Amino acid sequence: MTTAPLPLNAHLVAARPSATYRMIDRVAERRAAGAQIISLSAGEPDFDTPTHVQEAAIAAIRAGHTRYTQVAGLRALREAVAAKFQRENGLPTRWQDTLVCSGGKQVIHNALAATLNPGDEVIVPAPCWVSYPEMVQLCGARPVLLPCAEASGFKLTPQALADAITPRTRWLLLNSPSNPTGAVYSADELRALAEVLLGHPGVLVLSDDIYEHLVFDGAPFATLAQVEPRLAPRTLTMNGVSKAYAMTGWRIGYATGPQWLLEAMEKLQGQQTSGACSISQHAALAALNGPQDFVRQTRQAFERRRDAVVERLNACVGLRCPRPGGAFYAFASCEGLIGRRSAAGRRLLSDEDVALALLDDAQVAVVQGSAFGLGPYLRIAYALDDAALRRACDAIQAFCEGTTA
Repeated sequence: MTTAPLPLNAHLVAARPSATYRMIDRVAERRAAGAQIISLSAGEPDFDTPTHVQEAAIAAIRAGHTRYTQVAGLRALREAVAAKFQRENGLPTRWQDTLVCSGGKQVIHNALAATLNPGDEVIVPAPCWVSYPEMVQLCGARPVLLPCAEASGFKLTPQALADAITPRTRWLLLNSPSNPTGAVYSADELRALAEVLLGHPGVLVLSDDIYEHLVFDGAPFATLAQVEPRLAPRTLTMNGVSKAYAMTGWRIGYATGPQWLLEAMEKLQGQQTSGACSISQHAALAALNGPQDFVRQTRQAFERRRDAVVERLNACVGLRCPRPGGAFYAFASCEGLIGRRSAAGRRLLSDEDVALALLDDAQVAVVQGSAFGLGPYLRIAYALDDAALRRACDAIQAFCEGTTA
């Protein structure tokens, strides 16, 4: 990073760049130089946006829906969001109880920026999405990362939560299914966490449900405000169209929660970006109100891919991969490779070393687990077609077999 001629914001200086985007940049550089990289690093579906959603966007353009919208979003879309929360999550939601943002990331940042002050703490179960702790820090607060080991299914336990809450705790960030582990909290597990939270009325909860529709093995999805309605007055439930409808680039996230919080978030957004893209909002409306076959079909595809990838990873020398319950990530331990040497002569002293060696030697891009708060693991996104995944697994297996003590 170049040196700025004038001081930058101290919170920005302290924040780390996204490890996932760093890897995406490395992939782009190598591809530009002619390398045939298979990328398992990006957290986005490989499917095209459904045709009826594309057509709705084109129709919106042709109808002239290309102007500013209300900051909180088009009323029709907010009504569809409210209906979705009622229909799929059992949350009694009015359209006035919703907010539409430019992506799920803006939902989260708006909520944190609107409520955090210096000295506040935010509990973040780890491993976690790389942006959670950095967004907390950018808002001037302190992220409190709670390690959630593989033995606990990479999930937060009630006792660990109870031990972590202090008078300074302002938020708990909860993501299920999880990026990067694919861990899914059951309704009973959420109720157990809720019992702890009920004893701490000053703690807000952000339930990041962006992978809601990617829960496998026939398991039901549950969200915190649904299983414990007494927490609804201080829970922000957020979601979006990016993962469920393969609309990552359309940048539409949405949320429901207490009015005072939504109003504060809307006020912030009004001075920040204003309303989300009008065309994308019309597309999201078609996604939520239209046929849902795409959601079921892609879930089945991801579940099939999960089974194939986990089986192949567990057959690799030095890797161990638990079976994730959702999302489209495998979180594989590479502990068995630490201390070994790759066939190209690189000493593997960390999971980052393993990830970089896979990129350079096997031409497969993954992201080190330590970037998400727990190493030595590798986050492997299986959001690619079956043939590409087979080639990637072949390359990973050959790389592992080529390592020596």
